[in-house]
Amino acid sequence: MSVRQRIAVGLLAVSAAGFGTWKASEGFTDVAVIPTKGDVPTIGHGSTRYEDGTRVRMGDTITRQRAEVLARNLLTQDEKAFAASLPGVKLFQDEFDLYMDFVGQYGMGTWRAGSPRRDLLAGNYVQACHDLLKYRFAAGYDCSTKVNGQPNKRCWGVWQRQLDRHAKCMGAQ
Repeated sequence: MSVRQRIAVGLLAVSAAGFGTWKASEGFTDVAVIPTKGDVPTIGHGSTRYEDGTRVRMGDTITRQRAEVLARNLLTQDEKAFAASLPGVKLFQDEFDLYMDFVGQYGMGTWRAGSPRRDLLAGNYVQACHDLLKYRFAAGYDCSTKVNGQPNKRCWGVWQRQLDRHAKCMGAQ
């Protein structure tokens, strides 16, 4: 019988499966777009900036190969900042992957100021999972809102991604 153990965050990196899931969730675009109303220009696999910090601008283009390199490089930068934001915290690999997916979507600033991080620092792993459901807004619009009983077309994917993260998080507990 194997016993799963949480590992210090600083010793973890996004798994190949986690990176693949993130890329699939983000999709691919070879030209900069604004994915949801109120968002910023995004290119490749959801990148909003380049490695040097320069923001993606409308009109920018990218190849699939460059998008892959850019995504991995930005993720590596984010992994370091993520680990530094959780001193002393231990996570399962799947928890690490899903919280890094969150960082990839919402950014490190949102992560640092957010309740999932605060609850992880306090050792409240289940509450940190539940906190993910608080992030359901895009440009002030509640993406969990249904219209005539149907998922809204404006940003339902934002909410669905949170539901998926929450389910994976709870499954890890």
